[in-house]
Amino acid sequence: MIAVVYSGSKTAFWKLAKDGKTVAECSMPGINPYFNDTKAILQMLNKKTVLINHAESIKKMYVFAAGASSAAKSEELTRTLAQFFKNSKIYVKDDLYGAAVSACFTDSGVVGILGSGAHCAYFDGKNLEANNFGLGFILGDEGSSNHLGKKLLISYLTEKLPEDLRIQLEAKYTIDRPTILERVYKKPLAQQYLSFFFDFFIENREHTFIQNCVDDAFETYTQLYLLPILKQHPGKDIHFVGIVAGHFQDRLRAVVKKHGFNITTITKEPIYNLLNYYSN
Repeated sequence: MIAVVYSGSKTAFWKLAKDGKTVAECSMPGINPYFNDTKAILQMLNKKTVLINHAESIKKMYVFAAGASSAAKSEELTRTLAQFFKNSKIYVKDDLYGAAVSACFTDSGVVGILGSGAHCAYFDGKNLEANNFGLGFILGDEGSSNHLGKKLLISYLTEKLPEDLRIQLEAKYTIDRPTILERVYKKPLAQQYLSFFFDFFIENREHTFIQNCVDDAFETYTQLYLLPILKQHPGKDIHFVGIVAGHFQDRLRAVVKKHGFNITTITKEPIYNLLNYYSN
């Protein structure tokens, strides 16, 4: 049996397969080694009956996790998972590599992530080209769900959110200024809290304010991430992966097209392509 895991900072998706057929699946909070230590990750694993029941049967694991780009963090996460999956050979890469394999398989292309976080890189079919992106939710992640959540809350706190959206937001989340500031600045996992508001964008996708907010975020992403890589690798196919890209792909395609480029594929949930790839 094999396990394939794709984890952003918000959610980790698990697929277990045997002889090419899915045996079990589950999701859990993200397992980013920058934000979750060994104890926290093991506690999350021990809450999943599916994983407990199949832990000893899994012989290989392919894990793609946000925050696992450095060798040190990759090794740290491997050691943590090995404590739970004692009979498994564990391979850990970062989520961008998983996105690249999901979108390109063994072909080359420019791959962007727009999910709970944001990233972009050129993939040559085997390896990712190093760059200075991937700065996380404080210094980067433009266009991601946590970035959109941040923009929404700033508009709310500065009284620039349209009245109809303000009423909906307060009714749906029971928030106020003290609650938001405490949750962002004093409690852990602020990036997950900011991403939590992405459902509000989906529910109000026809509202002009929401559309402008999404378009502005995608334009910032395109300027900062996509165009510099396309300049270095002209003519390459463009692929996007992630829930933000998936839910707002019409708006993403329109923003990128304004700059003279067409997106080849958009994959909302890369776990399915990854399972197919590693099962075979």
